[in-house]
Amino acid sequence: MAVKLIVGLGNPGPKYQWTRHNAGFMVLDRLSHLAGIAVTRKSFSGLCGEGKWQGERLVLLKPQTFMNLSGRSVAEALRFHKLSVEDLIVIHDDLDIPFGRVKLKEDGGHAGHNGLRSLSQELGSGAFLRVRVGIGRPVHGDVANYVLSNFVPEEMAALPRLLDGVIDLLEMLVAEGLPKTMSLYNNKELI
Repeated sequence: MAVKLIVGLGNPGPKYQWTRHNAGFMVLDRLSHLAGIAVTRKSFSGLCGEGKWQGERLVLLKPQTFMNLSGRSVAEALRFHKLSVEDLIVIHDDLDIPFGRVKLKEDGGHAGHNGLRSLSQELGSGAFLRVRVGIGRPVHGDVANYVLSNFVPEEMAALPRLLDGVIDLLEMLVAEGLPKTMSLYNNKELI
């Protein structure tokens, strides 16, 4: 049976829990809850869990290295499970997509995202699948402050619908593959 490593990117600790940069952690937490796969085992410099969901074997990982070093954790997990970058799905926040929308992307650069930069450096490739969760771009001010700030109340209210929409996308991705999922979900508004 094929194994998929699904990684949610974010920063550890309560200070960052509801920040935009933690969209990947939020999706992974929701997936963990719905799939009944506890992500509590400390391994690969992260929190990890394994189980079956939709008939597929999954390894779920939340790197605890802070965003800029996420690649170390992911590389360790891939090596341990003898998986390739093609078996990797990374969920992360994306400034270039409006809040409430999601895009799938196979391969590519890091577009200034430090978590993706770390992954590409550690894995020697950017050829992994990305689930890009839109957080929008600030109208004014510093991007670093924006991604590390909490979602505003209106966004928090919409977050459960967004997370459930991303879970539906992941369900289709795991069961039916990338082309069909992209045709139905790419740039779709989920809230």
